[in-house]
Amino acid sequence: MDGRNKTPGGVTTALELGPIALFFAGYLFLRDRSFLVAGTEYEGFIIVTAAFIPVILVSTWLLWRLTGRLSKTQIMTAALVVVFGGLSVWLNDERFFKMKPTIIYLLFGAALAFGLLRGRSYLRALMGELMPLDDVGWMKLTRRLCAFFFALAAANEIVWRGMSTDAWVGFKTFGLPIAIFAFFLSQGGLLSKHGSGAGKDG
Repeated sequence: MDGRNKTPGGVTTALELGPIALFFAGYLFLRDRSFLVAGTEYEGFIIVTAAFIPVILVSTWLLWRLTGRLSKTQIMTAALVVVFGGLSVWLNDERFFKMKPTIIYLLFGAALAFGLLRGRSYLRALMGELMPLDDVGWMKLTRRLCAFFFALAAANEIVWRGMSTDAWVGFKTFGLPIAIFAFFLSQGGLLSKHGSGAGKDG
């Protein structure tokens, strides 16, 4: 490695969360406005979505430049922002961008479920260095996270289909990150019980 992986954690966190914070701030500023672009009227949400696409691409590129690596999750998130954000802008339809979290969590859940069907924990391959667990612990955590991802996908569908755009933006900006943080915080008992297997092959 060339040393870029020594980037301070605060910088990495800022690049990961910064685009979401900018999206939220931009939405609050433009949500009640509309803009006429090339003869087509766009609501503030669409304009903010259009701006979010280059922001997430630049932040992802900076993460790669500074750390020398990108996780599959970061790459997939950026790709889905481009695809679903682009569709929302192109078709002037905010529903596509609102569906993005659903697609992301369904893909994550399906990937973990596929691994479980094969008797493997794909989560271990991604987080093994961060959370040393024994084999039983990884399988338990993977099953729980798989179910959690499917629950998040369902929750996103309920919020964007049944609530206002304001409610969805708040849910995406704060609700989803808090839910994920709370999930891992709630796994303290599992980590304590199965952490003794750290370092074992398996």
